[in-house]
Amino acid sequence: MPARDEQHLVLVAKNGSHEAFRVLVERYMKQAYNVAYGFVNDHDDANDIAQESFVRVFQSIGSFRGDSQFGTWLYRIVTNVSLNRVKQRTRKMVREETNPEVMAQIGHNPSTAEDTDVQMHIERALHQLPTLQRAVVILRHIDGLSTKQVSSILKCSEGTIKTHLHRGLKKMRQNLQFLNA
Repeated sequence: MPARDEQHLVLVAKNGSHEAFRVLVERYMKQAYNVAYGFVNDHDDANDIAQESFVRVFQSIGSFRGDSQFGTWLYRIVTNVSLNRVKQRTRKMVREETNPEVMAQIGHNPSTAEDTDVQMHIERALHQLPTLQRAVVILRHIDGLSTKQVSSILKCSEGTIKTHLHRGLKKMRQNLQFLNA
């Protein structure tokens, strides 16, 4: 979408037009979902995150200054909501892992045939990365954003983004070496 059309839609939405906001949602919902899915690897959670992100956008669109493109601002919100969901899930997993009953159940579950699927291994390697490295890899390589855009979304310098990208990809290569054997 041309930047001027987007700016006009945002301006009209800021003035209370539900129709303009609906158009923005329709244009960006798929990207919001894809970003969220990259973090949580779950369709239902990704849908929830995308919807929650648009609720937040709707509630705060009046304060959107336009210093960045609407899409960049939205990516930032989706990333924050996704990171919060990942933190919640991690806390829950830590609590469950300390539960002896859960540990016993995990110990008795054999690995499934899906574990041998290459895509599953790649997703697993991605989700083993520290949160910031994962965010950078997702935004840069999966969503195809530029280093500058990722820098703006995550509020880090471009050098920091490049460092996290390099380290994240290196860890993924190490974790996936067995696929080349």
